[in-house]
Amino acid sequence: MTPSPGTLDRLAAIVGEKHAIRDPAEMDGYMREWRQIWVGRSPLVLRPASTDEVSRILAIADETRTAIVPQAGNTGLCGGQIPTDEGHEVVLSLDRMNRILDVDPADNTITVESGAILKSVQDAADAADRLFPLSLASEGSCRIGGNLSTNAGGLNVIAYGNMRDLCLGLEVVLADGRVWNGLKRLRKDNTGYDLRDLFIGAEGTLGIITAAVLKLFPKPRRQETGFIAVPSPQAAVDLLSLAKEMSGNRVVAFELIADIALQFAIRHAGVRHPLAGSSPWYVLAELADPVPGTMMALLESAMARGLVTDGALAQSESQRSAFWATRELISESQKPEGGSIKHDVSVPVSKVPQFLAEADAAVSRLVPGARFVSFGHLGDGNIHYNVSQPIGMDKHTFLDMWNAMNDVVFEVVGRFNGSISAEHGIGRLKAHRMAEIKSPVELGMMRGLKQMFDPNNILNPGRVLPEDQNRSS
Repeated sequence: MTPSPGTLDRLAAIVGEKHAIRDPAEMDGYMREWRQIWVGRSPLVLRPASTDEVSRILAIADETRTAIVPQAGNTGLCGGQIPTDEGHEVVLSLDRMNRILDVDPADNTITVESGAILKSVQDAADAADRLFPLSLASEGSCRIGGNLSTNAGGLNVIAYGNMRDLCLGLEVVLADGRVWNGLKRLRKDNTGYDLRDLFIGAEGTLGIITAAVLKLFPKPRRQETGFIAVPSPQAAVDLLSLAKEMSGNRVVAFELIADIALQFAIRHAGVRHPLAGSSPWYVLAELADPVPGTMMALLESAMARGLVTDGALAQSESQRSAFWATRELISESQKPEGGSIKHDVSVPVSKVPQFLAEADAAVSRLVPGARFVSFGHLGDGNIHYNVSQPIGMDKHTFLDMWNAMNDVVFEVVGRFNGSISAEHGIGRLKAHRMAEIKSPVELGMMRGLKQMFDPNNILNPGRVLPEDQNRSS
């Protein structure tokens, strides 16, 4: 339903005209995401400054059946934060609600508003001699509300968990404007249902997160970081097991990188090859506060077992940063190579080698000459299985095969009881696939929760669950 001019005026009055954007040119940054895949239209962008303003906005939206699309840093990759091109959804941006509310080193907690930029949270923790371990390539622009709403993972899940594991409490505005204040710092609270976890990963479909209490950790005093050549994904899996054993389980990151991904970064992002020669696969591994010399001992032992063919250990913070920059630039460096069809999937860690082999074979049958730019978080089984177009193929012809390729890859993922969305969420991109991957019992429970929390279907309709399954009876 398109909101009436009167409804739009009522909503704008809550935040003030300065923060109620109606001009299409000023709205543009809120209407598209960085890959330009998702582009929408909206009659209004609201930028509230407080939980009270969010509450009043949702009360009116619920009353008038106005659809609301919450947006944090607009770095999502599945379209959940972008309005449709129908032009009737109001965007609610939390970018002004960006305060660090409290840092408590004794409790190892930090309380922030949901519009706080991830890098700002990391810096606030660092200033208190603590670590907030979520680390993403977009950390300079993504915001905590989006991280929570998609249950973001990133580089350090192997040691610290994803956002669900890093969150102690939430403040949430419900669809009708009521506010749930669950900003607790408790590690133990067995007083009934854990409501917090319902909203993490829900992509704003059950309520809008406005603040959170997050966990902090002691800062590592020393890291040992290695860029390591391995002959195969199986060797990388075996190396991971050995690294955990030899380090006393101090592995905080363990990234798998295909050679083509590294070559793209060298070709288009200006990075230097960390090693003297090429290898089919690489691992970027990091240990936190190990016994000195553990990484070197690991490499020597792994080479003796045939798991490693070469390696470089970071000798300075600048070299360590260069290793990580190489990894972080992989996504961006795929663009100049033409069309890229991306899959954010996970399988059990031990099954990653078999998944890669079977997925490569299946995609090759569909698109001969496809280039497999696989990389990601081997430590938790999350692989960014990206496929670049064959050399010489028309980009649009290749991208038109997106759904067909998803079908092929997701079928392989299903055989390993994996997930078609490891850390990027469902959004609009994968909502139509929920009936394929969820049992009727699971879907029934999800629909029941949506109906209970948002009976008028105003919160991010059509995301996570398909639009026709979200509508209230």
